[in-house]
Amino acid sequence: MNQLRIVFMGTPEFAVASLEILLKNKFNVVAVVTAVDKPQGRGQKLMISPVKECALKYNVPVLQPVNLKAPQFIEELKSYQANLQVVVAFRMLPEVVWSMPSLGTFNLHASLLPQYRGAAPINWAIINGEKETGVTTFFLNHEIDTGSIIFQEKEPIHEQDDVGSLYERLMTKGGQLVLKTVQSIEAGEFPSLPQTEHTEVKHAPKIFKETCEINWNQSSEQVRNFVRGLSPYPTAWTILNGKNYKIYKISSVAFNKESRPGEFTTDNKDYLYVKTANGWISVDELQPEGKRKMPVQDFLRGNKI
Repeated sequence: MNQLRIVFMGTPEFAVASLEILLKNKFNVVAVVTAVDKPQGRGQKLMISPVKECALKYNVPVLQPVNLKAPQFIEELKSYQANLQVVVAFRMLPEVVWSMPSLGTFNLHASLLPQYRGAAPINWAIINGEKETGVTTFFLNHEIDTGSIIFQEKEPIHEQDDVGSLYERLMTKGGQLVLKTVQSIEAGEFPSLPQTEHTEVKHAPKIFKETCEINWNQSSEQVRNFVRGLSPYPTAWTILNGKNYKIYKISSVAFNKESRPGEFTTDNKDYLYVKTANGWISVDELQPEGKRKMPVQDFLRGNKI
């Protein structure tokens, strides 16, 4: 087979490991497609995506289309004559884009498909109390996250994992799986297996602020999984005494007091406990509105609730 000509598509940090491992292994990435620069912060300074930063470091041409169906972008993409496209954490592609290369377009997804199709697979796997997840490479087709599977790698979810720690491991493992997939496609020897749905499929829809409110009527274990499944981002939140708090870390605690779910107790020094459906949890790290994230003891030293 002639040497591959690869177009890589991605935006956040999660995609950088995959792009960089291809470049370090001397694969011919002819262009990168990523999100447009966005103004951020008080000064509204234009910030580039992590994938664009990586591409510029390796002198790879960067395309930043607003509209993936725009004729000008389609023609520019065709001009690179790619025979393979690799997608990691990017937007949904129109058929005119994903069907363009002769060898197809494959995507890296942070779950063991067909489970956790959708925008937030890492979050929902932890929220639902899963003990295992992984990464999957698969060929794109019309329905989102349903194409034929190329490779999968499993990854355990540890008791103390939150989204941050699991994200880091899946990012690294995902990069290695992208490399393995590209090497196999280059060699012309790779599986392409239809997704089978033997059991009920769990989905991973996009998470909004409203999704992140803690439901104290759930069990302590469910609340704990919910908090760590949203930490450090986008972060679970609750209202105590009329004020909004982001909650980053909690732990189960043995405490006996008659109370209703959502009610709290504190010594205003060392602990802040909140009642759940079947017990109490200790809030260990939180962020009050307009302030920094802090251990609960630091918060209680300067605030009475």
